[in-house]
Amino acid sequence: MTDIHTEIKFKTARSGGKGGQNVNKVETMVEGYWHVATSALFTQDEKDMLIEKLVNKINSAGFFFVKSQVERTQLANKQLVIKKMTLLVSKALVVRKKRKPTKPGKMAKQKRLESKKKAGDNKQLRKKVSAND
Repeated sequence: MTDIHTEIKFKTARSGGKGGQNVNKVETMVEGYWHVATSALFTQDEKDMLIEKLVNKINSAGFFFVKSQVERTQLANKQLVIKKMTLLVSKALVVRKKRKPTKPGKMAKQKRLESKKKAGDNKQLRKKVSAND
């Protein structure tokens, strides 16, 4: 897996949540931005795949955006952003195998027909018996 953390640009801001008085004065929330189209780490095909699969996380300017404000320190949040981004990128680069449509086998067809016949026979037994039968 290619390490993208060298191309990520970070931005900090004040975050809510835990931290007490620190919340109001320390910028612990970290936002990570990575421009997929200008990355030197991936081929054009890989970039196209990333853009297609991460379309919900890429903004109008073409930046892949992830933020974290879970931890109380900026460094921990920065590491979380890097971890999230690399995980999402590695998942997006996995090529799924095409599904080969299969047909039911001979025994499956026979079993299905037998169960239908049995259900039909049960329904026949429920009918009222008439005098001329």
